[in-house]
Amino acid sequence: MLGHEVNRVRQHSAGSNLDDGAGEGIQQTPKRAAVALAARLLPLQFPLQPARKSSPRRWEVENLVRTGEEMGSRERRVVFVTVGTTCFDALVKVVDSDEVKEALLHKGYTDLLIQMGRGTYMPSKVSGNSTLQVDYFTFSPSIADYIREASLVISHAGSGSIFETLRLSKPLIVVVNEDLMDNHQSELAEELADRKHLSCARPQTLQETVEAMDLNNLLPYMPGDAKQVVTLINKFLGFPVD
Repeated sequence: MLGHEVNRVRQHSAGSNLDDGAGEGIQQTPKRAAVALAARLLPLQFPLQPARKSSPRRWEVENLVRTGEEMGSRERRVVFVTVGTTCFDALVKVVDSDEVKEALLHKGYTDLLIQMGRGTYMPSKVSGNSTLQVDYFTFSPSIADYIREASLVISHAGSGSIFETLRLSKPLIVVVNEDLMDNHQSELAEELADRKHLSCARPQTLQETVEAMDLNNLLPYMPGDAKQVVTLINKFLGFPVD
């Protein structure tokens, strides 16, 4: 299986198309071909800290003390936005816009929680039964708990955030930061979007992506076996193979 995938990448050097696994040939650059191979074979293992049991977070306490009149009888459906450790004000600004919040509200979401990282733009906090309940914070030792509680995740294109969300089987919109130089992260996001594991957008297209998204069209991400990758690398370097 691994040899077959590697040969598919090598075929590009001979000018052939790489098959995407669905019967349709896709002309790919060597970098995109490598991204495709990684997306197929690498497991979901990341240096994330385990979830910690702690006292309720501030935004959870605020939600709990809202009166029944404020919250009505709505079922809570949380949209969690994460930018990781970076500064991605363009994403925070657009998700805080009236247009995107209205689109999320129209889709049935009730709460918007934004992890804003190193950004300087401060989202507006909103409460009330007829609008999204909005809150934000900068950093957390682990975002796994927030992802678990979310009905939808909107993330930057960092591989850790992407694969953690896919591992937890949460619907995901990845927003690419076009200000980054040599943005290899966008190629990973676009490859996974081509395979229908997530939706991919830019800040200026997020509203239409939310409006058009159909979660029933997303497919589960099934990671490959990294042991085969390790064995191949060890053989290439001349190391013993267990």
